[in-house]
Amino acid sequence: MAESETRYRVGGMDCAACATKIDTAVRRVAGVADVSVSVMAGTMTVRHDGSSDLKVIEKKVTGLGYSVAPLAGSAAPAHTQGSQHRHDHGHDHRDHAVHDHEGHDHTGHSHDHASHDHEHPHDHGEKEIEGLHGHDHAPMAGPWWQSRKGRLTILSGAALIAAYTVGHLVPAIASYAFIVAMLIGLVPIARRAVMAAFSGTPFSIEMLMTIAAVGAVIINAGEEAATVVFLFLVGELLEGVAAGKARESIQSLTALVPKNALLEDNGQTREVPAESLAVGATIMVRPGDRISADGIIISGESAIDEAPVTGESTPVRKGVDAVVFAGTVNGDAVLRVRVTAAAADNTIARVVKLVEEAQESKAPTERFIDRFSRYYTPGVVVVAALVAVVPPLLFAGPWGEWVYKGLAILLIGCPCALVISTPAAIAASLSSGARRGLLMKGGAVLETLGKVTMVAFDKTGTLTEGKPQVTDIFSFGLSEAQVLSRAAVLEQGSSHPLALAILNRAKADGVPVPPAFELEALPGKGVSGKVGGETLDLLSPPAARERGTLGAEQDARITALNDEGKSVSVLLVNGVAAGLIAMRDEPREDAEAGLAALKSAGVKAMMLTGDNKRTAAAVAGMLGIDWRGEMMPEDKQRVVGELKRQGFIVAKVGDGINDAPALAAADIGIAMGGGTDVALETADAAVLHGRVGDVARMIELSKRTMRNILQNITIALGLKAVFLVTTIAGITGLWPAILADTGATVLVTINALRLLRIKI
Repeated sequence: MAESETRYRVGGMDCAACATKIDTAVRRVAGVADVSVSVMAGTMTVRHDGSSDLKVIEKKVTGLGYSVAPLAGSAAPAHTQGSQHRHDHGHDHRDHAVHDHEGHDHTGHSHDHASHDHEHPHDHGEKEIEGLHGHDHAPMAGPWWQSRKGRLTILSGAALIAAYTVGHLVPAIASYAFIVAMLIGLVPIARRAVMAAFSGTPFSIEMLMTIAAVGAVIINAGEEAATVVFLFLVGELLEGVAAGKARESIQSLTALVPKNALLEDNGQTREVPAESLAVGATIMVRPGDRISADGIIISGESAIDEAPVTGESTPVRKGVDAVVFAGTVNGDAVLRVRVTAAAADNTIARVVKLVEEAQESKAPTERFIDRFSRYYTPGVVVVAALVAVVPPLLFAGPWGEWVYKGLAILLIGCPCALVISTPAAIAASLSSGARRGLLMKGGAVLETLGKVTMVAFDKTGTLTEGKPQVTDIFSFGLSEAQVLSRAAVLEQGSSHPLALAILNRAKADGVPVPPAFELEALPGKGVSGKVGGETLDLLSPPAARERGTLGAEQDARITALNDEGKSVSVLLVNGVAAGLIAMRDEPREDAEAGLAALKSAGVKAMMLTGDNKRTAAAVAGMLGIDWRGEMMPEDKQRVVGELKRQGFIVAKVGDGINDAPALAAADIGIAMGGGTDVALETADAAVLHGRVGDVARMIELSKRTMRNILQNITIALGLKAVFLVTTIAGITGLWPAILADTGATVLVTINALRLLRIKI
């Protein structure tokens, strides 16, 4: 039976343990092969054999207290197991997800999602149980106090204050007042604990919380029990707010694309929804408007502000045939744009999709912590039980005191801060990178980037602009402008890269280009024609030598230019050499600075190119970089393999097409490109606006992320260790225990969110 994938939007997830409970529950449904859940993206992808009852899957999730809705068109045949990234632009842009997930069973911290009964019929209208069940189904939007989670926390706090007041006025019923205050917060928590246990997660924080609160009441610590429940709800609320902020970071990109577009139809323009634009349609973009679709300019020239998409602060001048992206801002002139991608397929939509998919794939560190926490929490439960029972039984310790300490250790034992430490940092980094045009496909890629010790660059289009430019004009008897003008006359209408270089230089210099007559291509040699009574020829140096028109000095100059890696064309006027035009594919403006940034980070760089060795040596000399020339794609792959055998962690940077073998062979393949399909999808990572310096920025972001994860793990385990010792010593009790748990989770999340604001 063919495997299928179904992708869901899940509401109400705030931390990694929420995802774990959903993962564990859904894996138990018959026919389910794999589950991938992303807290930060709020998505779940289920791969199943087609026999699964999707309603049962949805009921499992709603039973745990989350909302679930299938994403449009999300039932699709699953791809091969080995494929990490799945792209099929015929489908909804959110259809496919990354599968890099293990069947984890660890427990952790869940949040304020009340339960649906399993018998409760689930429909897509998503009827929610009102009341005290803290049903917080959506990412937190609007003021926190208007969310169900916020209202439950406020109600629990008010009940606690009321209990203190009543206890002060009527001491005889104080204990009952605190029990009532505790139950207001604990009932939904206990209900979720039971549902999680039935779904395969017995050691959830809800269960630990319920045992601790009930146990506290039994040993006459009702006041503490009520306070601890309130503090737990406050901690959850803070986590919800933090998770919402992280989720908004990447989702806010989609808000950049305008809702409407001006469609040209039979000479008239009319406003239509941007999502209805078909590929091939023509839209008009007024000055100051956001461009509503990816496309190609067919008339007009304007400065385009691409900062929203690429992070590039300087507006880019674009004219006819230039590519523009949805969400960028048109500057100073009316543009007509031919749409090249439907709304679901534009660059921003695909960036968002790739980041969401990347968040579902786990990094090695994250997988290790998942496995660790699977044993950690049951271990803590055993320790808590021993602390509560052994001293009274063996050493005649007071039962009340040791049971109290055991309950406090239960609360300290929740691994939620530890479990969220890695995915929170990785999600923040992936989002932060995407907003700056740095795409990394998953935690494993992000983690490996920081370990890179050698970057192998392609030359053309990566270290260089990818199109030749006129570098030198030499004239013999004419002015430079006259040489350029005559050469441009002959190249009119040609699309050859060298011809375009001459025409672009003529346009930039404002040189007149009169029409030519009797233009004739001379295969393998050049072009000839007549203009203004002159016979003109633009020839390669060997063809000019055949005609015997080059003197020794001119020949020496051509050789010197060739040694600099430049191509030379010779202009003849009436059969006499009148000038030379030298062209070369010049390094990108930021190439030198980008390579210097890598060097200062302790990363070596090398250039691999198919160009001749003379050209390669010239460009490498300008950039101060090691090089290998005259390489076929398989040669580049071989060199990458050699570098890896020498012990380097290799990143290969190229345009993603002719470099595919080498990109695949490297530890990390990085595609340079302006949002093309290939740049976004062939490699492990992509640099959207093609700056060489962005490779160093990507590596720096990875290093910062790994430092952040280390800080988070230290915070999580350090606080627990301190409070474990102080609890056993009798210094701290239940209140500090729950603060150690929720406090650590909030600290870890806030620390991870710092990555959203870093300037790299």
